[in-house]
Amino acid sequence: MSELSVDHLLGIKYLKAEDIELIFKTADHFKEVINRPIKKVPSLRDITIANLFFENSTRTRLSFELAEKRLSADIVNFSAASSSVKKGETLIDTVNNILSMKVDMVVMRHPNPGAAVFLAQHVDAKIINAGDGAHEHPTQALLDSYSIKEKLGEVKGKKVVIVGDILHSRVALSNIFALQMQGAKVKVCGPKTLIPKHIEELGVEVETNLIKALEWCDVANMLRVQNERMDMTYFPSTREYTQQYGVNKKILDQLGKEIVIMHPGPINRGVEITSDVADSKHAIILDQVQNGVAIRMAVIYLLASKIKQA
Repeated sequence: MSELSVDHLLGIKYLKAEDIELIFKTADHFKEVINRPIKKVPSLRDITIANLFFENSTRTRLSFELAEKRLSADIVNFSAASSSVKKGETLIDTVNNILSMKVDMVVMRHPNPGAAVFLAQHVDAKIINAGDGAHEHPTQALLDSYSIKEKLGEVKGKKVVIVGDILHSRVALSNIFALQMQGAKVKVCGPKTLIPKHIEELGVEVETNLIKALEWCDVANMLRVQNERMDMTYFPSTREYTQQYGVNKKILDQLGKEIVIMHPGPINRGVEITSDVADSKHAIILDQVQNGVAIRMAVIYLLASKIKQA
């Protein structure tokens, strides 16, 4: 398979296992590129990409921007986090104005689930979903799987537990889809109030005891508690959450085996994980950041190659 089966990256659920394999192979090549003294390739010199962020983002936006610059694309940045763009029609108007500047690809983060799918149906450009509400965050799931593969050799057969605020997390949903597609076993762990109802229907087991979850897994992906998405109180206090679901060095030392610790960032140090865990040999958090650029380069490159064919 030499090209993606999709024209946009809207969510992991639209991909095939072969698509993920192709993205990883392409990322291997770009990872080698970004470790060279000259980190740029002229692959997308004639492609213009608009980054549309209708929600605050630092890490994802910078990662995409860096990936685009490494590929020599032209970039238009549009930050609408502080604007009043909320309605679908306004979204299309905004994007059409940007597309009239002859933009080929749009990277979009939006607070409404399904915004990227909606956009793909209405505008003539390749769309990459950089996170839509609490729905999906496909490039994060791809870089997480890629980081597991790099660390453990393969994803198939590995046991991965996703810990924390599953209910509000687009990272959790995309990770579940991506990991299962590659043959991993997935559990989720967190307070019952932060586990979505019917999540077992996705073939995921629920474990409310953190120690049991860690004893079972090869990899623990620790999610941030997303206070900004919460319109009510889901647990008594941050201190209580940390006591039950925070990982510290003492817990890891008592497991009797080594597990890999991941975090999509930004980390609330001392809440989900302590600093001595975040900075330990168990953690591959900085590898995830580096791999994020290579994965996003791969996705952009593969979608852009379809523009050139069109």
